[in-house]
Amino acid sequence: MTKAIRIHATGGPDVMQWEDVPTPEPGPGEVLLRHGAVGLNYIDVYFRTGLYKTALPATLGMEAAGTVLAVGDGVSDLAPGDRVAYAGGPLGGYATERTIAADRLVKLPDGIDLTTAAAMMLQGLTAQYLLRRTHRVQPGETVVVHAAAGGVGLIMCQWAKHLGATVIGVVSTEAKAELARAHGAAHVVIGHADLPAEVKRITGGAMVPVVYDSVGRDTFMPSLDCLAPLGLMVSFGNASGPVPPFDLGILSAKGSLFVTRPTLATYTARRADLLAAAKDLFDVVLAGAVSIRVNQTFPLKDAAAAHAALEARQTTGSTVLVP
Repeated sequence: MTKAIRIHATGGPDVMQWEDVPTPEPGPGEVLLRHGAVGLNYIDVYFRTGLYKTALPATLGMEAAGTVLAVGDGVSDLAPGDRVAYAGGPLGGYATERTIAADRLVKLPDGIDLTTAAAMMLQGLTAQYLLRRTHRVQPGETVVVHAAAGGVGLIMCQWAKHLGATVIGVVSTEAKAELARAHGAAHVVIGHADLPAEVKRITGGAMVPVVYDSVGRDTFMPSLDCLAPLGLMVSFGNASGPVPPFDLGILSAKGSLFVTRPTLATYTARRADLLAAAKDLFDVVLAGAVSIRVNQTFPLKDAAAAHAALEARQTTGSTVLVP
């Protein structure tokens, strides 16, 4: 048998149960993994609460790293003993062992351990597509990053600085401001109420070409007001709730702005894109340009406590669940 965190109904952290489940057998094109570390991400909360829909009962979790135990028919590029990681689904990461399609796995290079891999894959690949594809950050640009002390935010601050950009990080507390500054944010704004005015002051009135916003409802309109004409609003999360419908005419009135709601699944749907993004991520981590901060660990069986801490904004950097 395998242990897993499962939900039979949506709701608060208390709906998560530590259960015995049968150990699956790998089918054609699949791999059986033993997890060494499991990543905690805000998208896990969305599935737990029902904001994102999935069939029930369900095992949460979209990111982990581990060791291949067995491979199914047709799998030729992985073998038992290989160290691998994945991010972006399908659900099933909150388990000691699981099966997953081999083409969703990435081999880990020497120098990246399982805990670091579990902490960096979903957040790091998210940062990669945001900074290198959704808006390809250029040297000399100034960009706004919300939740700059969170897992994705800390990676983005470091990576954007490495690319030659100036980062304006947005955080909720002074302690988080210090953390964002230590990881590459040149300027930090606490709270979003005065954000457009602060961005105007910092940029001398020029405003910014792109805002990366994972907060959602509470920050959407202030974020639009930070953009220069033809600027891009990248809304990639819903920590404060989903963005409500709005009049598209607002975009023209504020300077012919663009808005996108991207997902990692789309950007890594093709295996070639997944491998290229992972290589880009591994390269900056191994070069020391981006450090991965695992600031909290919880036993996997205590995932409910980890969710409560995450939702209460008591976490910084990455959080890892240990089977």
